Amino acid sequence: MSNLRLRTTPIPGHRDSYTGVDFNLGFHVTHYDLDLFYKIVPNRLEGTATLTLTTWRDLDHLTLDLADTMRVRSVATASAAVKRFRQSGNKLRISFAEPVPVDTEFRLAIRYQGNPRPRRTAWGHLGWEELTNGALTANQPNGAPTWFPCDDTPDEKATYSIRLRPDQPYQVIATSTARPIPTYLATVNVGEFVRHQLGRNTVGWLPRGVAPGDFALQQRMLDYFEGVFGPYPFEDYQVVVHEDTLEIPLEAAGASIFGRNHTSGNERLIAHELAHQWFGNSLGIAQWNDIWLNEGFACYSEWLWADFSGQMPIDASVRAHYRALTPQDFTIADPGPRNMFDDRVYKRGAITLHALRRTVGDEAFFAAVRSYVARSSYGVVEPFDLANALRPYGDIDPVWDAWLNHTALPECP
Repeated sequence: MSNLRLRTTPIPGHRDSYTGVDFNLGFHVTHYDLDLFYKIVPNRLEGTATLTLTTWRDLDHLTLDLADTMRVRSVATASAAVKRFRQSGNKLRISFAEPVPVDTEFRLAIRYQGNPRPRRTAWGHLGWEELTNGALTANQPNGAPTWFPCDDTPDEKATYSIRLRPDQPYQVIATSTARPIPTYLATVNVGEFVRHQLGRNTVGWLPRGVAPGDFALQQRMLDYFEGVFGPYPFEDYQVVVHEDTLEIPLEAAGASIFGRNHTSGNERLIAHELAHQWFGNSLGIAQWNDIWLNEGFACYSEWLWADFSGQMPIDASVRAHYRALTPQDFTIADPGPRNMFDDRVYKRGAITLHALRRTVGDEAFFAAVRSYVARSSYGVVEPFDLANALRPYGDIDPVWDAWLNHTALPECP
């Protein structure tokens, strides 16, 4: 953990209170088209990002997030004359000769280049990361601007087309999806991979000589989660395994990224990352303080899979993790930037879901979850969306309040 200080007092409408990054106002990005070239040595990235934008107010200027290590060479659009552009404070600032009218859709082509590197944050180093034999991107929550210009906030979703051409003999597994996703879920993975068909719509990309191991279960897992949560939300599912050892896996839209150390004995993590395709990747959160919605469901999915596959009954998993919870001085409804990735947010979020399940009953709980997923697919959710899906089945408010809004630990459900 670094010594960087994060602003915790929100500036309403202007700044993300968790990341401390100023919002980019006045427009929505609806599509990113990234056409990039990458040289492994000397870690050189260059190309053009073409963004499709729609204005929600008249714009005489706009800002985008882009690390200062990536230098912009030109900015062009056929819809307006670009007066000037400059970079400072990890922002690209663009001024137009005449205001772009409200409700205008236009494309902005940005040519840029540089040596991408991760940014140092309170959560570690995020963004573009060089590996022993390739590269990957670890964007959550604010690493995406280390490698492309973007509107980097979780409630702004867009579609993606990413083409990255690396040196031979390297391959690229990158995001291209017609489903809207936030910037932190776009990914690029560069390496020497061998393709493994893991099921009818699951593919593994593994280093040469590495067997699928636990990933052979991937299709069975996906089929099970479809039965619990509803249809898989993306075009297909890809598992990318890098030669390097990675501390933790990473989720991306339609993909999960692992190290070779995760191929055996990590069935729990494999289930966790797959569940994020529904919770976090399809159902996005509006702001980072609601991270428990993503991570609580992903952790609970680990326990559901363990129960289904005969490894451990769900109640035993809940009790074991309940006993391991340590006192906390934050609520999971708003843990603050320092604690947003604290394991207690994940595990208490999962136990909260089990407490709600015990309140309304199994049949009602899973019916409500499927309704919640179907109603909000590819959109943005807040906690009240889940609460509203559950309330027709029982009085959940006391349980909801006790587990989410107070630091004291309620009794184990």
